[in-house]
Amino acid sequence: MSYPLLEPLIPLLSAFAATAAERDRKGGTPKAERDALRHSGLLALSIPRELGGLGAPWDETLEAVRRLARVDSSLAHVFGFHHLLLATAQLFGRPEQWRPWLERTAREALFWGNALNPLDRRTVARRLGDAWQVDGQKSFCSGALDSDLLLLSALENDDQGRLLIAVVPTQRAGIQLFDDWDNNGQRQTDSGSARFEGVHVEQQEWLLDPGPLSTPFACLRPLLAQLIFANIFLGLAEGAFAEARRYTSTQARPWFKSPASTASGDPYVLRHYGEFWVALESTRLLVERANGAFAQAWGQGTALTEQARGELAIAIATAKVAASRHGLEIASRLFEVGGARATAGALRLDRYWRNLRTQTLHDPVDYKLHELGDWALNDVLPTPSFYS
Repeated sequence: MSYPLLEPLIPLLSAFAATAAERDRKGGTPKAERDALRHSGLLALSIPRELGGLGAPWDETLEAVRRLARVDSSLAHVFGFHHLLLATAQLFGRPEQWRPWLERTAREALFWGNALNPLDRRTVARRLGDAWQVDGQKSFCSGALDSDLLLLSALENDDQGRLLIAVVPTQRAGIQLFDDWDNNGQRQTDSGSARFEGVHVEQQEWLLDPGPLSTPFACLRPLLAQLIFANIFLGLAEGAFAEARRYTSTQARPWFKSPASTASGDPYVLRHYGEFWVALESTRLLVERANGAFAQAWGQGTALTEQARGELAIAIATAKVAASRHGLEIASRLFEVGGARATAGALRLDRYWRNLRTQTLHDPVDYKLHELGDWALNDVLPTPSFYS
């Protein structure tokens, strides 16, 4: 399938691939690469044309995430989350709120960062007259460092503890972002912590109408997040496959008992690649089907029904589980078709597995399988939450 809006991504992929292994070793913020994404115009990929964006449908935006993940899953993560946060504003807020934000994002190439973690309940919002004050801490703030706008969540300081979500400038007084992400995978996602001390939030910066998870259409937000993960997992699996293929063809040696003179002719190596191929092809079909279904659901807008939303959740969960399982398998088994030399530290071929293992722990696959089993056996659709 042709994706003409992704042409600016082609030269970036080559540049990112050339430095990916070394940047994985260093960790930290990929400032030059984030700026390259800013200059490419692709931060406006999903923004409607009438607001100055490129107007890409969601299946094309998700394809960009997948292609990035083949060469650098950390950049795919922050790029995918940027577009997820743009969608969050549209799903939870009013047009008069999000239209100016999207117009400015397209015009100024703004990068959005994440401080929305509904499971981290340490941040509180208090009313101060016509405005609010936010105090507390957040973990897993992917892409917050070097961002221009921040999507943050807090609990209202009352008996109900309502979840509130706002869009604020990252540089607003009282916001502190920490470079404390040092996990063994996704090392350049800047998924560290944040602290909020007396942060002023205007009433119009809160996304209250329709608000979080308030309608079937608003409940597309968690499904888009899950679908972004599925595309990252698939892209990582494809990247691992490409690296393995290249290494087997040029560097690997056949075992001394092999009837073949090259590793690429060894019958057991070929068996591995056959299994890789079946896993990749089946996952591609599931992910691409889910991408197309999401694009159609988005197009329905507020006419989207609970039933349609639930069936979409099943399609996305199916794709995500397949991408998780098959991705981890390929990323681990690539060493079986490369041999001992493929474990050389300079190659950092383990980064595919480390990145997949880290990202697949975002929310447990077991609970996705529970939802799928309830659907398969009892015709019960998943209950909307921030993770399903």
